[in-house]
Amino acid sequence: MNIQPKVKPVLDEGFVPAVLWNAEYRKLVAADAGAHDVKIALTRLDGTVFRKDVKVLTHEGENVALNVKYVERLVKFMLWGMGGCTVIIAGNDEIAKALGEIYSENGERSFDWDIVGKGMFSQNIEVKAVSLDEVPEQNSPADAIGRNLDGNRIGFDLGGSDRKCAALIDGEVVFSTEVPWDPYFQEDPSYQYEGIIDSLKLAAEHLPSVDAIGGSSAGVYINNEVRIASLFRGIKDQDVFQKTVVPMFKDIFAAEYPGVPFEVINDGEVTALAGSITMNTNSVLGIAMGTSEAVGYVDPQGNVTTQINELAFAPVDYRDDAPVDEWSGDIGCGVQIFCQQGVARLAPAAGLNYGDMPFPEQLVEVQKEMEKGSEAAAKIYETIGTCFGYAIAHYAEFYHIETLIIMGRVTTGEGGQIMIDKAREVLELEFPELAKQINITQPDEKMKRHGQAVAAASLPALAKA
Repeated sequence: MNIQPKVKPVLDEGFVPAVLWNAEYRKLVAADAGAHDVKIALTRLDGTVFRKDVKVLTHEGENVALNVKYVERLVKFMLWGMGGCTVIIAGNDEIAKALGEIYSENGERSFDWDIVGKGMFSQNIEVKAVSLDEVPEQNSPADAIGRNLDGNRIGFDLGGSDRKCAALIDGEVVFSTEVPWDPYFQEDPSYQYEGIIDSLKLAAEHLPSVDAIGGSSAGVYINNEVRIASLFRGIKDQDVFQKTVVPMFKDIFAAEYPGVPFEVINDGEVTALAGSITMNTNSVLGIAMGTSEAVGYVDPQGNVTTQINELAFAPVDYRDDAPVDEWSGDIGCGVQIFCQQGVARLAPAAGLNYGDMPFPEQLVEVQKEMEKGSEAAAKIYETIGTCFGYAIAHYAEFYHIETLIIMGRVTTGEGGQIMIDKAREVLELEFPELAKQINITQPDEKMKRHGQAVAAASLPALAKA
């Protein structure tokens, strides 16, 4: 298919926006008399179901590859955006068979088969073919979590370069601090364990008592257990991970603050919740561009959903030779564009060659160039912003978005505004209805200083007397 974006990323003109590829595919479907329904359901062992109903081309000849690509990329997005372990395909057994081979122990998506399936939802991914009338209905209740500000609370956020904590009394921040740390490649989980306790105690010293604790961190957390998190990537021994890392937060709170209600969720969710609270609005997609792409969502009712929203691994670039993610092995995912890795990938194309310099340091150098008024550095942010505009439109096919908040180290300085301006340009030219609907913004100073801590601290409700 010939995809021609109206706005081309200046340093990455081969970029094929997922949203445009899908739109072109649907045009072919509309003109195909043999097009037929395919229903996709992603389920979990607890009965949660996410649905996506589509139409595909007549499944023959050159259409076969197009159909498989279309459905597989949607499934990939659902796995990392919604989360589940059983993929149900109705209406085309051949597509189901192809996906079963792709999402298998030795298939192209063996990473997802293991990490999303077994790692997050206790079962390796399984693909099932069923008839159209056997597809389960959507069943994805949202959690009315957060917005609790009564009592003496601790809020914390665990990042890749620092851990933040705050003490609140009836919603007012009385203390906050951040402590540098380097958790990524620590092979002994006692490093993270002791660091988390240190942050909690720093905050607790400023409270008359500790009534509730809420926290956020990059990764997937289900029932306060660690399922997958970059903070623990250095721990390769799976027995250690299962015995020590998975229950780490439960163990810490049981030992240090027994009986105190607590909640730990993904940092993207807390970003979205912070934006919702601070701006008094719902339908918020929060995206933090830093070490990776962290995403969270607050629905139209103001609730945090059961979706995992790990969009760093969701595909947004559909070209066949899209950048490869070194961890998952997949191509064209957000992690290659909307984080410091994306900045480092584009730097050579802008004429800024930093060799083997670590990604965080490359980001700092690019930001220094921006401060000098460098056109080369500006092109990096223009490129990211253009890709982001198309990604927003793609995300909008899965989320109802009225406010989109971007934050994180990549958005710091003038580059952040350039990204927003280019994303808005894309929406206005290609998706005018979305341009009217979605307000793209950055957090104000109040939210930057305390919004994340307040939102995290507000997660647990106080125990009833």
